[in-house]
Amino acid sequence: MSSDKPPGRGSFRELVTAGRIAVLVLTALALIFIFENTRRIRIRLVIPEVTMRLWAALLITFVVGLLCGAYLRFLARRTRR
Repeated sequence: MSSDKPPGRGSFRELVTAGRIAVLVLTALALIFIFENTRRIRIRLVIPEVTMRLWAALLITFVVGLLCGAYLRFLARRTRR
């Protein structure tokens, strides 16, 4: 009674869910928004003031948000065990 599928691997339909498609679409839209905004801006973070491209500031914010979301997901999985 063995399955032909390797353990831990689902079919394409199982891997592609509506939630994953939504995340991919939102990620693409966020990246398009980031790279469309290219002017230089001044950013003040507590004390230092930095001049950088707006797309770089948006990209940094986006990556920090992704890392925070991944960390929260990791914690949620760890507490379920």
